[in-house]
Amino acid sequence: MKKTETFFLIHNYNTVPKELIELCSDYLIIDCSDDGKTKEELKASGYKFVDTENTGHNLTSYFHYFIDHYDELPEWIALLKGNIIGRHVSREYFERVCDNKWFTFLYQDQKMWERYKKGGDEGSIASLLSEGGYIEHNSSWYMNQSHAYRYFYDMDDFYRFVYKDPVIPRECMFSPGGCYIVNKAQILKNSKTFYKNLNTLMEYRKEVNFPAEAFLVERMLPWIFTSRYEVNPWMEDEAAFKEMLKKCEISVNKHREWEAKRLKRFRKMLGAKPPVFLE
Repeated sequence: MKKTETFFLIHNYNTVPKELIELCSDYLIIDCSDDGKTKEELKASGYKFVDTENTGHNLTSYFHYFIDHYDELPEWIALLKGNIIGRHVSREYFERVCDNKWFTFLYQDQKMWERYKKGGDEGSIASLLSEGGYIEHNSSWYMNQSHAYRYFYDMDDFYRFVYKDPVIPRECMFSPGGCYIVNKAQILKNSKTFYKNLNTLMEYRKEVNFPAEAFLVERMLPWIFTSRYEVNPWMEDEAAFKEMLKKCEISVNKHREWEAKRLKRFRKMLGAKPPVFLE
């Protein structure tokens, strides 16, 4: 197929994204590989890449690029992961949509069609509106998994923190993996400070077990690029943002204390007895 003029911004980890590079005329690989060989392979192939530390996810790589190239963004950008083909989309689907000149959700998991379609698993938290239209119950279920949070534990609160008086949706429609095609105008509707502040939420712990707040930002990406909600003033002020985070952390700690007491009461209701420690 003809190479697309859409710029490919590729967050990469321990893979050589040859398939992606073959499909575009311009790209940049933001590489956080740590396997001791990928960077050498990228160099040997003459690929354009920059090193970055591994934060465990791809969203901060995108936002740092927006900040650093704010006044010189390509007209159309595909936000990609090096392993998107085979992980989040099929090669056939990606070739069909990678030259789209409109906002595009880059997600297609045919293995889940039977489960997510009408008449599928009615108890599932997710459904499909189309082959790339993934929606999920807005229940914040992911905030109680293996990734710890510091400032937010609930998607609804996060919506209200970022935007003034938003509609709180029953469902979240987003692209699992955080891959999209976006126009630079959709990026530029938000300020550099806005992206810096969101990165602060996702980089207070830089490791593979990244902050759970990244899951919230992942689900908000379509809003970030397409909504016309007014943002709250602290989203445009780094100092004010940090002060607000202090209040958020206090609120989260109170929530943890309440949860601990609630679980303790629940265990007592079930007849659980406190452990006996031997001297």
